[in-house]
Amino acid sequence: MSVIDTPALCDLAIIGGGAAGVLAAIGVLRGASGPLRLLVIEPNLPLARGVAYATTREEHVLNVPAAKMSGFPEQAEDFLDYLCDVQAFPAVPREQLASQFVPRRHYADYLRLRLQQALDASPAQLEILAVRVQALQPNDDGVLLTLDSGGSVLAARVILAVGNALRPLPARGAGSLPDSLRVEAWDYPALGGIAGSADVAIIGSGLSMTDAVATLQANGHRGRIHVLSRHALLPLPHAKGAAADYDPEPLLAMNLRQRLHALRAHAAEAAVRDIPWQSVMERIRPLGQRLWQTLSPDDQRRFLRHVVRYWDVHRHRIAAPVHAQLLELQQSGRLQLHRGRLETAVAEGACVCLGAQDRQRRPLQLEVQCVVNATGVEMRAQAMRNPLLQQLLGSGVGRPGPHGIGLDTAADGSLIDAEGRVESRIQVLGSLRIGSLWESLAIPELRGQAAAAAKQVLLPPPLREA
Repeated sequence: MSVIDTPALCDLAIIGGGAAGVLAAIGVLRGASGPLRLLVIEPNLPLARGVAYATTREEHVLNVPAAKMSGFPEQAEDFLDYLCDVQAFPAVPREQLASQFVPRRHYADYLRLRLQQALDASPAQLEILAVRVQALQPNDDGVLLTLDSGGSVLAARVILAVGNALRPLPARGAGSLPDSLRVEAWDYPALGGIAGSADVAIIGSGLSMTDAVATLQANGHRGRIHVLSRHALLPLPHAKGAAADYDPEPLLAMNLRQRLHALRAHAAEAAVRDIPWQSVMERIRPLGQRLWQTLSPDDQRRFLRHVVRYWDVHRHRIAAPVHAQLLELQQSGRLQLHRGRLETAVAEGACVCLGAQDRQRRPLQLEVQCVVNATGVEMRAQAMRNPLLQQLLGSGVGRPGPHGIGLDTAADGSLIDAEGRVESRIQVLGSLRIGSLWESLAIPELRGQAAAAAKQVLLPPPLREA
């Protein structure tokens, strides 16, 4: 692989070099039957280190056991094979490693190795451009990409895999806080630099919060940790136990209220048989996208308004030791969980004064030395602070997805423009498809989308130099 200056023409441009973009590139390289020019455009190198896998810290572990993290639908244990082949854990038997939650840093290394292997065996050419795409415009010749370097690329096909964006801190005055007092949860070096004696407020109580707490603990942090969120629900743990054996298909014909009632009934029945509720949730895991798409638009809105946070803590679970650490910190009094809505953030000397309201609209005041923004993934494309997405929506090349979430796409992942026309030359992957699919962030969905997009973009003949 080589890093290059701006090319003039390519057969395929993949915008984004995180997990989804790299998986798509691997699929194209493996499927190519002749020479074609593939370009991955990613400003933050090395590749495969998107938000989830950029961390190099040992305490940041996968939320899924190693045996379930293959990047390829047809190779169920490929990630586990990789860990064994490179002897990442030489003292751990394969059977034991399969059920472990390994540090996330291994996943980026795994994807890069598989990318290099695919390139070595492919007739296609892969090049990397370390810049940002500012604008995208389909025309008669292909799709013209405008780069922040001042150059441009004309691609026959495009895969849009820009990855996740963090929500801004939801408080008046947050934008004026100095960097020394505010840390983004996905800024792993800054997270590791928080002073051990600092009192810290973490805004948000989801998966990003668990990373922040784990890093504070690994660094010997001694200060108080305040976790503030609207629902004050911590992620729940995975559990070992027998598999649930009910048929989940009838759920698809139910409305939202009926589904929730049915799942509670299945969980209660499972408990009588000493089967954990986690097994009940695992049973519906393959139906995630169909469950969303078979809800009425009104029920989807009800889900987003009233159910989503409860769904998140049951669906997006964490390793049991990570959950135990959170409970231990709570019991010791070092971690305090607050239920409320953040309203203001004001710097006062070396401190930040946070103002919030609880559910009864009573004031809540916190004074800390550092605020960590762990509010999670931004789902509205127009709010992602990404110039390319703003251009797509502003020019009508794309339009927001259902309920204003992500971008609107056809069933095969093709972008839909403001007039409702399908642009089959532009495939969309990952978080930008949440509005249409809901389940579109985890590796099982990303690997499936990447494989499908790779097959789609290999259909037309490659673009040739004039």
